[in-house]
Amino acid sequence: MEGDRREAVVWRNRALMLFDRVSVPVAVCDVYGAVLLANPAMAAECGTPPGRLRGRDVLELFRPQEATQVERIAQALRLRHRSRYQVAVRWEAPGGVRRCGELTADPVSDSVEVTPALLVMLHVRGERESPPPEAAPAPATPVEARILALLASGATTARAARGTGLTVDGVTYHLRRLSARWGAANRTELVARAYALGVLVAGAWPPRAADTSGE
Repeated sequence: MEGDRREAVVWRNRALMLFDRVSVPVAVCDVYGAVLLANPAMAAECGTPPGRLRGRDVLELFRPQEATQVERIAQALRLRHRSRYQVAVRWEAPGGVRRCGELTADPVSDSVEVTPALLVMLHVRGERESPPPEAAPAPATPVEARILALLASGATTARAARGTGLTVDGVTYHLRRLSARWGAANRTELVARAYALGVLVAGAWPPRAADTSGE
C-alpha cells in the first residue's frame, strides 16, 4: 500500500511538471467553472501568476460569445454526461489586446458516480479588430456658421436667408448638409452641436460665429 502511494505521488508530480510546461493554456476547474489549477500559459493570457487564478470563474476570465452554449453545457454536466464541450469566447489579453478563441472542456473524474472536474484548454483563434476611432465632424464653413448663429438667435429660415444673402432654398441646402455631416436630427441639435464644436462662441449674445481666421 505504501509503495502504491509513493508511485501515485511520483506520477502526480510528473503530471504537474508536464502541466506547467505545456505551451497550450490549460486549467482544471470544478463543475461550476471555478479554477482549481492553471498552468503558466493560461495565466499569461490573463496577465497574472497562476496562483492568482485559483477560485476565479473561468467564464468571467473568458467571456462566452453565446450564453446558450453555457446553459446547454451546464445542463449536460448536471446530468453527468461525459462529452467534450466547446465554447466560443473572447477576452482582453495583457496590453489591452482583444482576442477571441475557444474553450474546450473535458469532464474528468475517477468514476462516473463522482461529480467531475473540468479539464479546460484555451485555443486562441486570433485578435479582434478594434473599432476605428470616430472621426471628428467636419467643421462648418463661414456661411454655415453664420446661418447657425442666426438660428441660435431664433431666426426663421426666411430671416436667415435675408441675413446671409441666400435664398430660402440655399439656407435649407446648407442645413441639410450640416445635418448629414454632424448626424443631427433637427435644427435644435444642429445649434447645440455648433456650440459643442466651438463653431459658435459660448456665452455670447446675440449668438455669433467663432473667429477662425487665424487657423
